Amino acid sequence: MGDADIALRHIARRRPEDLARAFVPEGRAVEVLGWIDTQVTKIERRLDKALRLRIDGQPRVLHVEFCFALRDDVPDQVFEYVGFLFAALRIEAPGERVPPIESVAVVLSGRRRRLPALGVRRTAWPERRFSGVHFRIDAVYQRTVAELRARGSVLWLAFAPLARDATAEVMREVVAEIHARATTGEERAELYTAFLVLATIDPWGHNLQKELITMVEDMEEGLLRRTPIIGEMIIEAEQRAEQRGQLQGREEAIAELLGRLFARRVGRRPTTEEERSILDRARALGPGEVEDALLDLEGDALVRWLAEPARRS
Repeated sequence: MGDADIALRHIARRRPEDLARAFVPEGRAVEVLGWIDTQVTKIERRLDKALRLRIDGQPRVLHVEFCFALRDDVPDQVFEYVGFLFAALRIEAPGERVPPIESVAVVLSGRRRRLPALGVRRTAWPERRFSGVHFRIDAVYQRTVAELRARGSVLWLAFAPLARDATAEVMREVVAEIHARATTGEERAELYTAFLVLATIDPWGHNLQKELITMVEDMEEGLLRRTPIIGEMIIEAEQRAEQRGQLQGREEAIAELLGRLFARRVGRRPTTEEERSILDRARALGPGEVEDALLDLEGDALVRWLAEPARRS
């Protein structure tokens, strides 16, 4: 998941209570004891996605896995991780009972149809009683902005660009809310980073990334360019825009030149469809070949040629 994984890890570590509260039954007393930072040296796998909790005074462990999509291998990964985690906790406190572990896959994108609430990785023989692991599925991208707000934490506002009903107007409110509720400038920068990185996933095709960058820049002048991940995103977006502008200008000049040649051969300006065909052929075959056709073909033959499907060389 790259940048998204880094950004989410930062904001989750800053607000572990808010992360845990979303997955603990309502009305239960929750105490966060800290992240489990131990590791199993034999497998060299960091165990930094799990929280040590007390729920109603009882020890518990919450394992949260952020997933770009609910791929077929996610149940395997959850099962594998729980095994590593169980082993690490046993090594850390020999002779003590390992606390119950709950796993949650927070899914950021995927199919439009509702995902199941539970996932499973069965390891037992089919004819035997179940053994393996069940895990919860939080398809955060299938939620509404109101549902994310109802979780009561600014942490979950960073996920708002993924919501199925995200709009520019509502996102402007979310940006202002993050600004007002973040406790420090550093936390605000981390929340905005996650907010904009998650916007690039765009599971519903809202295409709001450019507007969101402008909103955050208006709210926090100069902040984003000082933030490494977002600063790189802005530079890349500006470069792409410049390249698109150069390409568009070049194509407009080619279309104008070839359009004039068409008018000389046929005695009229090309129609919209003919202009589109001229430009499509210039892209597919190169401007030189299209220019040769415009000079070589007579009026009716030229019109017929433009009406035929373009064949790439």
